[in-house]
Amino acid sequence: MLEFSESTYTQRKTLFVEVILPLAISRNYTYRVPFEMNNAVAVGKRVVVQFGKSKLYTAVVAAITEHAPKKYEAKYIIEILDDNPVVTEGQLKFWSWLSEYYMCNEGEVMNAALPSALKLASETKVMLNKDFEYDKASLNDKEYLITEALSIQPELTISDIVKLLGQKTVLPILKTLFEKNIVNISEEVSERYKPRRRTYITINPAYHNQDSLRELFAILEKRAPKQADAVLAYIKLSRQQKIVSKNELIEESGSGESSIKSLIEKEVFFAEDRNVSRLGHDDSEAINEFTLSAAQQLALEEVNRSFGDKDVVLLHGITSSGKTQIYIRLIEQMVATGKQVLYLLPEIALTTHIIERLRMYFGSDIGVYHSRFNDNERVEVWQKVLNNEYKVVLGARSSVFLPFSDLGLIIVDEEHETSYKQYDPAPRYNARDAAIYLANMHQGKVLLGSATPSFETYYNARVHKYGLVNLSERFGGVQLPTIEVVSISEELKRKTMQSHFTSVLMADMALALEAKEQVILFQNRRGYAPVLMCRVCAYTPKCINCDVSLTYHKHSGKLHCHYCGYKEDSPSICPACGSTHLEYKGFGTEKVEDELSVLLPDVKLARMDLDTTRSRNSLQIILNNLEEKKIDILVGTQMVAKGLDFADVTVIGIINADSLLKYPDYRANERSYQMLAQVSGRAGRRDKQGKVVIQTYDPNHRVIKQVIENDYLDLYLTEMEERKSFKYPPYYRIINLDIKHKNAEVLYNQAEYLANELRKHFGDRVIGPEPPLINRIRNYYIKSIMLKFERDTISIVKAKAIVRDVITQFQTTKLSKGSIVQPDVDPY
Repeated sequence: MLEFSESTYTQRKTLFVEVILPLAISRNYTYRVPFEMNNAVAVGKRVVVQFGKSKLYTAVVAAITEHAPKKYEAKYIIEILDDNPVVTEGQLKFWSWLSEYYMCNEGEVMNAALPSALKLASETKVMLNKDFEYDKASLNDKEYLITEALSIQPELTISDIVKLLGQKTVLPILKTLFEKNIVNISEEVSERYKPRRRTYITINPAYHNQDSLRELFAILEKRAPKQADAVLAYIKLSRQQKIVSKNELIEESGSGESSIKSLIEKEVFFAEDRNVSRLGHDDSEAINEFTLSAAQQLALEEVNRSFGDKDVVLLHGITSSGKTQIYIRLIEQMVATGKQVLYLLPEIALTTHIIERLRMYFGSDIGVYHSRFNDNERVEVWQKVLNNEYKVVLGARSSVFLPFSDLGLIIVDEEHETSYKQYDPAPRYNARDAAIYLANMHQGKVLLGSATPSFETYYNARVHKYGLVNLSERFGGVQLPTIEVVSISEELKRKTMQSHFTSVLMADMALALEAKEQVILFQNRRGYAPVLMCRVCAYTPKCINCDVSLTYHKHSGKLHCHYCGYKEDSPSICPACGSTHLEYKGFGTEKVEDELSVLLPDVKLARMDLDTTRSRNSLQIILNNLEEKKIDILVGTQMVAKGLDFADVTVIGIINADSLLKYPDYRANERSYQMLAQVSGRAGRRDKQGKVVIQTYDPNHRVIKQVIENDYLDLYLTEMEERKSFKYPPYYRIINLDIKHKNAEVLYNQAEYLANELRKHFGDRVIGPEPPLINRIRNYYIKSIMLKFERDTISIVKAKAIVRDVITQFQTTKLSKGSIVQPDVDPY
């Protein structure tokens, strides 16, 4: 990589840039830099380039060189978008590692890493701003041509505008129109982040004197009473808060915008436009007054001691042991040294819940980053991290992509959670593992926290690769909840079941509600009924695109596919035999909620699953309502298992534990234990001991007993023997290859060929091809090949290189036509 000083440019040099394009291409492309841009080009800046016949893309400069590509003639870059780099060299190194480790392309990593507003393509849509009036005479010819075209056709893509003007360099013109507020660029691809502006009002210092203010009121009350109201409202607001916005003043006074405008013209008020954050927090003072218990203080000291010789430490603390307070003290220590901290959480549900607690301690020093933010909000966080304005970032898995400059600590809370793994699209990365590499790059530390650690993490701690700190008592001496296992079979025999609820659960809920306490019910399936079946011929409606039965959702009255989104009306007559005897089998959260509303009509119910939390603030509203006791019973999927902390939740009901325990996966027992223990941990988190009711057809199942006894170690030792025998992680590494094709017969031949080619190198380490549990999704049939590699005796780097070569060789054959091959490293 070259560095250029100003003196270098006294001679005319031809520069080339290697760029990362947001495409799944196997190598980076090289472009030529126009001489007049030599001084402006830099690693990490975004440039606009043409790729293919006519498409434009935003690319990131990865390297600068004076060497032209040998195999093709380099095209010129069209434009440089940034004054300063938006991607750091450290990030580029991180992207490169991710693409190598997870066997994907750097363009796919770039697509996952950059907020959409920092990317641009030919398909970017441009529209007129209908709320803004402009003077056509002020436009130049090209601007006028674009606005006239947009008045005829409501949307144009950048490709359309390139054709319209007959030139490639249209972005500067669009940028000018955008900044003049004449056009809008669709948010997901707008090429320039636009700050939010707000008008703030201050009163003329001449009226700080009581006499002059009295004189002003005397005049305004006679001539302009509405303006007098506005001045009064300003004085009231200014006593309550430091700054007063124009909108707040209008709302408080009821005077209307014209009154405020008149007072500004009279210079009674001064108006100032300022950039404001979209992130919904103010600069409130941080509050950090809390005291650690003796056990927490000891754990904190042990963590700090472990960081002396270990880069990664596992904090194994039971539910409600106060791990978050230890995190806060560690963050304080790190921020005091001037370094940045990343606090990773597996779910947005946790992010919204915990952020309020952390803001009490860190005020505006903390930023939040997750997928529920709109694109402009994401760019704002990106820029603040880049400028080192945020010392602490709290976020979901995508937060590892932010442009940290001096990262001292990464906390991975609930490190066992599968939500840290991205399954689709590439990169199929695990944020926990990526965080460990990222911290190592910055010479920082990683704290992994969990009450039920993943077996891989616990194994690494037991072999002393990671430090291990145990926290085995609940904060404040609160006891673990009592757990009662109830046999559904027995209750069905005795006819004591009410719908899907055993008599034990109904009685415990009644006691809790009578005591003004709250209940959480867990059912790990959303929707109303998983299967609609004809009682006569056993016909079941299936998705037209996927090999799955459709789930009935009562709120929409339709059958839904949870894989591709397909919907159809629920039939009243069997399409196969014409029978009217159609029955709903099984039940999801929607049905649990519906039947509870009949059994307990006076109870305030709410549901928390993917269907009820789609909109931007819906999740926060549910959590707020639960905290404010506007909800008596919350029904939810696994969302309710993850870190929720509410004082008055004393009863947890697990409606059907068997749906977890009977899953065909080598991790089923580990995952079941984690889920049951985590859900149970939501109960009795303050001064009241909680109660957990587990409903099951198999009350003697080993995992249920281990949950009751809180015996994680017994579970770990038992399962690890099986892992070793059957060659599973952590003793072996796994790479999955999914081969997809729209024709099942062609796919069979492709998968067999690929598996046989891999066997030439790896022998019986290659398993399959086999159809996965669901062997057709979105009209693609799927075959899976699993590769198992010994952790200690084979180089995974060399193995991946061979797998890449075999896939590339396969893709050069005619047989591969129409196929998609998706590698997934560490798939589980």
